[in-house]
Amino acid sequence: MDHFPTNWGRPKYDGFDTSATYPIHNRGNSQATASNGGMQHTQQPIVTGTSVLAVKYKDGIMMAADNLASYGSLARFKGVQRLHPVGDYTVVGASGDMSDFQYLQHILDGLVISEETNPQDGHTLGPAEIHEYLSQVMYGRRTDMDPLWNSLLVGGVKDGKRFLAYVDLLGVTYSASTLATGYGAYIAQPLLRKAVEGKENTLTESEARTILEDALRVLFYRDARSINQYQIATITANGVDISGSLKLETTWSFAEGIRGYGAQTQ
Repeated sequence: MDHFPTNWGRPKYDGFDTSATYPIHNRGNSQATASNGGMQHTQQPIVTGTSVLAVKYKDGIMMAADNLASYGSLARFKGVQRLHPVGDYTVVGASGDMSDFQYLQHILDGLVISEETNPQDGHTLGPAEIHEYLSQVMYGRRTDMDPLWNSLLVGGVKDGKRFLAYVDLLGVTYSASTLATGYGAYIAQPLLRKAVEGKENTLTESEARTILEDALRVLFYRDARSINQYQIATITANGVDISGSLKLETTWSFAEGIRGYGAQTQ
């Protein structure tokens, strides 16, 4: 039972209040209820990151994402790392709302710390366990009608096995040898499939890097929420390596031949 009259709402008839409960002192920090506006959830992402790309190659997993976080259509934050290492075997890449991703980073770091403080059982978290945990977190928040507005790629190598999978704000999961989130799911994914599928066990690290850079270049040309600064994460049996911020080599000379651009009007 709620014993605080401030949470009971207004009397039905203000002119007649036999209990003298209105007006009454307003208790500070009262719990949000329907009478004072109700509990509010995030209705849409605000500061967002665009595509994350990932492929399998013969030695492990390679993942790439640019460093831009956009405030609506404004290219606001140009040094954001959207590839997050989790433990010794896993990287999580995120598109969508960056504040929700920061929350996920916090709970993942706490998960890793709790595992490190209990080493006696001999078990360590791998990419499959991290993906399963995130899928439950995302589905739970979706069930509470308060989703985390992210699409996530989880990649890693443990015990000689490569793992690459996807999970989104609805808790939907799937796995493939090439994955992309955001606009990249429409533009880059066909390019990745053509270059990688059927070659996962022969593709070298340098070839995988070239494929991802070419896809990022296409996205920079086509996606208004992307930037030409990016990072690449390489996950192998030797561990996780995330590069510093790199810059794509691009050219816009082809634009002169596009109708409606510059002096080309016919």
